Amino acid sequence: MIKITLPDGHYYDEMLTAQGEQRPHYNAWWQWFRNTDQFSIRQKKAQAELLFHRIGITFNVYGEDEGTERLIPFDSVPRIIPAGEWQRIDRGIRQRVKALNAFLYDIYHEQNILRAGLIPAEQVLANEQYQPCMQGINLPNNTYAHITGVDMVRNNDGQYYVLEDNLRTPSGVSYMLENRKMMMRLYPEMFEQHHIAPVERYPSYLLQTLRESSLVDDPWRRGDDPGSLQQRLLRAQLPGAADGGRAGGERRSVY
Repeated sequence: MIKITLPDGHYYDEMLTAQGEQRPHYNAWWQWFRNTDQFSIRQKKAQAELLFHRIGITFNVYGEDEGTERLIPFDSVPRIIPAGEWQRIDRGIRQRVKALNAFLYDIYHEQNILRAGLIPAEQVLANEQYQPCMQGINLPNNTYAHITGVDMVRNNDGQYYVLEDNLRTPSGVSYMLENRKMMMRLYPEMFEQHHIAPVERYPSYLLQTLRESSLVDDPWRRGDDPGSLQQRLLRAQLPGAADGGRAGGERRSVY
């Protein structure tokens, strides 16, 4: 039997209520877990980690020595977010990203937010990321942040909070896609028993966003097809995938 160890202190338990009762959206998964051979679950976790290692799905740890890489974690226990909660998160993130794009548009145009004194001007204009050459330039759909990597946590009060918006260098979506593919490969019965929202459409959404943000009508070369473009766009997000890993002992960057 697998023993689930709980952390010390006050925290929000995704699976159990404060009274120790199963949360409704975990009932079906818990029944599956109890009826599944635990040795098989351990084997599948090891199999996933082995495949991730062979494929090279790793990430760098900030603060550690340069070049230190770790495998992306694979957890057989999913975090289940009910549809109602996800819809609220979706609305909140959309609103937040619209506000951030409106802020960036204002900074590179009238700068009303600085004139009103809501933000000290030096915090923006003296920031090394501020680009004076962009002043007054209009972008398609007034979109400055085309992709965002919003980091969220659930506090002990059960509410979700945003830690970071990650507008400049959002990353991690490829890990999510690979993790989902691995879950579907190892636990197909889980997807048969649950109504799980798909993630496979992300490449299409990404391609659509880039097309809508282009300054020309046809931004793609002749002979390019959407399928190959989607694959290249996603490969560029995986560390080392675009150039086959390391070349000459150094990792090349993709811009």
